[in-house]
Amino acid sequence: MSHFPRHDSMAMDGMDHSSPSSSSSGGGHNMESMAVFVNSMTTSLYSTNWTPSTTGQYAGTCIFLIALGVLFRSILAFKAWQEQRWLEAEFNRRYVVVNGKPPLAENVSRDSISKNMVLSENGVEENVVVVQKRGATVRPWRLSVDPLRALLDTVIAGVSYLLMLGVMSMNVGYFLSVLAGTFLGSLLVGRYTETVGH
Repeated sequence: MSHFPRHDSMAMDGMDHSSPSSSSSGGGHNMESMAVFVNSMTTSLYSTNWTPSTTGQYAGTCIFLIALGVLFRSILAFKAWQEQRWLEAEFNRRYVVVNGKPPLAENVSRDSISKNMVLSENGVEENVVVVQKRGATVRPWRLSVDPLRALLDTVIAGVSYLLMLGVMSMNVGYFLSVLAGTFLGSLLVGRYTETVGH
């Protein structure tokens, strides 16, 4: 039962558009191929082999899409957490003292972007060196970081394309399942995708 009235295809232009072979080759469009959401429990997902035929199979497919949405948000949160860890490790790596090299305090005091200042708190004064950031810097390529980052980005792209294909099936249940998975994933791990700046 359809809630949307269909136009009589014969009354539009005198042509019968009811079969796919009757569309003209001159660029006319088939009225039946317009993108509208459907409410069918037998909509294929990803291939014709994945076509639910029972209510239980359709519910299982919707639950799969919800889980895929949660997985997508979880991978995004894991990547943000991992990026934060890599950044902290890089900051810790910058302050390693090597024998034969001048200490960090000497390098900073000679740097043109550093300023000697006096910090005062509760009547106690202390000499400090304030260092300014030189602008945007590109982190160096690291074998321990960049292949994992590329793998995470590839998995994120793959899962997001699978979710997109679920939505593009134009099935209302699949669409709502993807939204539910995104909501549930953000509810569970959304706070981890917010990275804290230094």
